[in-house]
Amino acid sequence: MLAKEEKPWRTCVLLCLTNSIHLKVQSVNSNEVVALLLLLHLTLWLQLVLKNVGFQFPVFLTFIHYAVSWALMAILNSFSLLPASPPSKSTPLSLFTLGIVMSLSTGLANVSLKYNSVGFYQMAKIAVTPSIVLAEFIWYKKKVTFSKVIALTVVSIGVAIATVTDLQFSLFGACVALAWIIPSAVNKILWSNMQQQENWTALSLMWKTTPITLLFLVSMIPFLDPPGVLAFHWSFNNTSAILMSAFLGFLLQWSGALALGATSAISHVVLGQFKTCVLFLGSYYLFGSNPGTTSICGAFVAIGGMSFFTYLNLHAKQQPSPLKVSSSLPKSKLSESNGENRDGFGAESV
Repeated sequence: MLAKEEKPWRTCVLLCLTNSIHLKVQSVNSNEVVALLLLLHLTLWLQLVLKNVGFQFPVFLTFIHYAVSWALMAILNSFSLLPASPPSKSTPLSLFTLGIVMSLSTGLANVSLKYNSVGFYQMAKIAVTPSIVLAEFIWYKKKVTFSKVIALTVVSIGVAIATVTDLQFSLFGACVALAWIIPSAVNKILWSNMQQQENWTALSLMWKTTPITLLFLVSMIPFLDPPGVLAFHWSFNNTSAILMSAFLGFLLQWSGALALGATSAISHVVLGQFKTCVLFLGSYYLFGSNPGTTSICGAFVAIGGMSFFTYLNLHAKQQPSPLKVSSSLPKSKLSESNGENRDGFGAESV
């Protein structure tokens, strides 16, 4: 039991390993690296709060996270440090939809972490990848090349093998994890699309959608949280741990939104899978933990698929753009052509 309680604290040392990744791998966006570091921190803190601290109210914990985020953004706004909302094509309905999807995605994820192991949570995340591919094809006619399908399949198989030894779940937790898959995929797609196509910045979009998310989280609390939150022992240590997780949650949401705006929804999912492999291999190398030969081999397989996926992205970026051939067209027609290409994501693949 003691080793299980020490694991979240010992694993924090693994965060030092990822500090050098962006210095050696030029293909990883700096926002993605920050998001990776914060995702590692937040996952460990959530496990600490939900398990060790004994705060058994995952949706209310999510509400605290977004309330702290909104308070921090209000402070930035009072000092005129918050970017203004762009004159975009976003309708109130699209902002309202994103706010609801955010509450479902984050709230259900925390509920899943309460009732399931981290390994089962990672298994559920594997299903997010094909969900994103299918949704982007239906909405935006965005196609994924066969080579990238192979790379993503290798990544999914590797992560599945790596986490197969840690599949602890309950029936209710499994249902929550399944219900979380679609909102999570839609959330990433909307964040990426609204920033890239409608000129939103990460903070301004967070500022607009967080109040909607808070309202919808309040409606979820009676259905997914047990009673007794006011009877919780709000000691200094417990409150500090909860507020620290909320602060990390704000930084994670911000950096994750930046990464989604700079890359794509699928690249963001692959980044999260990379975090899983870092935890497995780092624990084995630094602390001598033995997740099993199967898990270690699965982690290496996943990293191989991620390397191939990164290579394909770099190779696609180095290809000359076909739009340059049409530079002799009138400016208005060229702009119109570019606009049509962005709306449909053109030949871009993830």
